[in-house]
Amino acid sequence: MLEFSDVHATMLAEVGGKAANLGELTRAGLPVPPGRVLTTDAYRQAADAAGLPGIIAAGGPDLAERARRALLATPVPESVAQEVQTACAGMGPVAVRSSATAEDLPFASFAGQQDTFLNVVGAQEVLAAVRRCWASLWTDRAVAYRDSHGVGHGAVRIAVVVQTMVDASVAGVMFTANPITGRRGEAVIDAAPGLGEAVVSGAVNPDRFVADARTGRVRERHAGDKHLAVRALPGGGTELVENASDGLCLTDAQVGELARLGARAEAHFGAPQDIEWALDGAGRLWLTQARPITTLFPVPETGRDGLRVHFSFNVAQGVLGPITPMGLAAIKLVSSGAARLVGYPPADPLEGAPPISVSGQRVWIDLTTAVRSRAGRALLPKLLDIGEARTSALLGGLTEDPRLSVVHRSRRPLLRAVARLARTVHAPRRLWTALTRPERALEFSRGLGAEIDRRLEVPETATPLQRLDHAERTLAGAFPLMISLLPVGAAGYGMFALASRVSGVPLADMQDVLRALPNNPTTEMDLALWRLASRIEPFGDRPVAEVARAYAAGELPQATQDAISGFMRMYGHRGVAEIDLGVPRWSDDPAHIIGVLANYLRMDDRLAPDAVFAKGAEDARAAAARVAAATRGPVRRAVVRLALDRTRRFAGLRELPKSHLVRILAGIRRSLRIVGEHLVATGVLAEAEDVYFLDLREARKALGGGDLRALVAERKAVHARESRRRHVPRVLLSDGTEPEALAAPPADGAITGTPASAGTVTGPARVVTDPIGAHLEPGEILVCPSTDPGWTPLFLTAGGLVMEMGGPMSHGAVVAREYGIPAVVGVAHAIARVTTGDILVVDGASGTVQNTTRA
Repeated sequence: MLEFSDVHATMLAEVGGKAANLGELTRAGLPVPPGRVLTTDAYRQAADAAGLPGIIAAGGPDLAERARRALLATPVPESVAQEVQTACAGMGPVAVRSSATAEDLPFASFAGQQDTFLNVVGAQEVLAAVRRCWASLWTDRAVAYRDSHGVGHGAVRIAVVVQTMVDASVAGVMFTANPITGRRGEAVIDAAPGLGEAVVSGAVNPDRFVADARTGRVRERHAGDKHLAVRALPGGGTELVENASDGLCLTDAQVGELARLGARAEAHFGAPQDIEWALDGAGRLWLTQARPITTLFPVPETGRDGLRVHFSFNVAQGVLGPITPMGLAAIKLVSSGAARLVGYPPADPLEGAPPISVSGQRVWIDLTTAVRSRAGRALLPKLLDIGEARTSALLGGLTEDPRLSVVHRSRRPLLRAVARLARTVHAPRRLWTALTRPERALEFSRGLGAEIDRRLEVPETATPLQRLDHAERTLAGAFPLMISLLPVGAAGYGMFALASRVSGVPLADMQDVLRALPNNPTTEMDLALWRLASRIEPFGDRPVAEVARAYAAGELPQATQDAISGFMRMYGHRGVAEIDLGVPRWSDDPAHIIGVLANYLRMDDRLAPDAVFAKGAEDARAAAARVAAATRGPVRRAVVRLALDRTRRFAGLRELPKSHLVRILAGIRRSLRIVGEHLVATGVLAEAEDVYFLDLREARKALGGGDLRALVAERKAVHARESRRRHVPRVLLSDGTEPEALAAPPADGAITGTPASAGTVTGPARVVTDPIGAHLEPGEILVCPSTDPGWTPLFLTAGGLVMEMGGPMSHGAVVAREYGIPAVVGVAHAIARVTTGDILVVDGASGTVQNTTRA
């Protein structure tokens, strides 16, 4: 057995997470009750004696039970028993605690998955507790937790901590960062009389304190009822007793000392910590355990002073998962093109525009300058109201923070940037063309597709280095190409606003004019997919994966094969999370589209979506006629007719810039795969697709040779862990605060958001967090976190839409209006508050969602 002072963080495989952290706390000079660690080698001996390797290899649904029984039935190996007995001599009562190698890790705490035994007295009882700790590695909950985090059962080992027992008068848990708001430097302490098990297990409502971790000053105090306490029994073991304690169980001085100890622990580990602590009868504080807080989102690092405000680009794009390294590199390079366009080119284009940062493998935009400027405070809420209404409300609340007071008072920098952008994209001329010669403006918009195809051309003889050069040039020029469409698209919505002002009809009463807009590449794609379903043969009972394999092999009936191939030629560059260059496109992996087609082929007794779309266009024209008829005076009426005509022609182009960007990303992706094939041939990578787990600079360097397979494997593992992250803030401050966590909770039963598509529908909810493989029955209400074009084929069968993200002009809202389905967006925590099968009443005009199942 090892003393705590001999244990350090690099010994994780030998002592497990809990013991490694206790060793680090001890070596840092923090007050830790003395103890020893029975290493994982002892568990290996016991596991071998119990035949555990064979049990694991056999697997099966009862794996946990068989493994647990085998360990409990096998005596502790003699050499291990003697070592434990010798180490425990003279220790007195001890706590025997599990310390698994997959425990107390930075990405997964595994808290409470293995067992702890308190106030264990006597060597034989310690041995029995050791064996039960070993067996607890195989509880059903521990096995399920490992499965959910992708941790292999055969690779896990367990050590056991034997630690001097603290007979605590008060004990509890301390977080060195606020786990609710995310605020760093704010210690949150739960405390109750007796042993800490009462707090950890949730058996008691503890006192809660919030303190400044640096100074120890107490900011908040909340007394709990503390009706129960866990006490140590004289002969060993514990008991739950009634407690009559009144008032707070810690003084401000004790809270401050705890907070400062926590700050020292956090500084030692370099990350916020979840710490268990105890106060003994003599008034001395002890730290009995520490683990990283795994639920905090990592704060973007910009190197800039003062409080910073970061907005999630991922949330804005409906991509909550992580982005591959090559995808991040592409976004940075595109952002550099945008910064150059407005006169703020970065020193290194590969690093991205100055406001761009990366954290948690997601992209963040620093909005601090806008928040702290007069012009930004006036303009930013209006822009966000269009596509991210909840973010607009959150930023509005930040204006009261004195740390974010206005310091940029002049509007000149903004005006200069806007003027420069307008000149670059020839905004006045293109706006005039859109108003006076609409067909020519549309011809220009469509012509950009041919220009993109030209820019994406790479000779087959191009070397890998030339392909990387081409990728950098094309990505750097992507934003100027996309933004050239802005004046034409803006003409549509500008004319819509003009029609409202001239006619006197509120915009909210004119939404039907925006139904079934032409020239929208996303709805054109969805309708093309629907028409495809009407031209192919049913798949029968064949699994989607089998149909996808047959398509890839060219084995489907010829007419079906040709029809799907034709769709892929037009739209195969698209996909779910398509803003990430590193993710497969539909042409790479057709399984998602095959699954959507299978859903369409099962539909019956439903009006075809293309007919619904045509009816929507007819209704929109009728709505435009009504607005014009309601306008007084022939001149004003003529202006309204012209304005709404241009609205119908150009508003659908809103989706076109992103569609073009995705085409560019898909083209670069194809070219980089050839670079990946070269790196495989030279032994640098294991698979061609691994090139997407490098960035552009690394790929260029890799052409010189080396072996990056271990680096790629590590990045894939981190990417997989980030993919399991359940929560991504939409706004994050540089002190870790999530402003949304500070917002007042909604009234009981109220589910409200932003109106996005008028109409009322009642139907069963279908909660979908990943569109791949999702099945939506006709009339079901789609409840989802956000959407990008990869989601929209589901809209054709949806009866309504409830979305956590977005505003009235966000992607999902636009497509919902075009299909005429009621939609409410920006609904806080919709996924947590709705269960598949709940009956919802969605009112897209008022922005309310009523859950009648839970009413």
